[in-house]
Amino acid sequence: MLKSKIHRAKITDANLYYEGSFTIDEELLEAANILPYEKVSVVNINNGERFDTYVIPGLRGKREFCLNGAAARKGAIGDEVIVISYSIYTEEELKNYKPLVVLLDQNNNIVEITDKTEANKIVSKR
Repeated sequence: MLKSKIHRAKITDANLYYEGSFTIDEELLEAANILPYEKVSVVNINNGERFDTYVIPGLRGKREFCLNGAAARKGAIGDEVIVISYSIYTEEELKNYKPLVVLLDQNNNIVEITDKTEANKIVSKR
């Protein structure tokens, strides 16, 4: 199930020669309940690329989203991405289940943290 997502993050850097992963501001990881080194799916809104990687924490408050290693070929600085984390839940946990959605502005600042994933909710906040 969808555990959480960071919606419309802007890529701020790309480092092809790093050994791999996706660097994300530690504060934003915490807001989205994504742990360092957790596997995530990344969807590039600009070019349609989708890939899986793991996250490493970036400097708190820098609002960085840096594609590292081969992932640097999947996007360009300024592209908007969705970072998605998943988890496995028991039937009991699913009774009150709601995903966590962190909506960002054009500067990777948090606009809203919600459990709503409807398209009209997300579009209305842009």
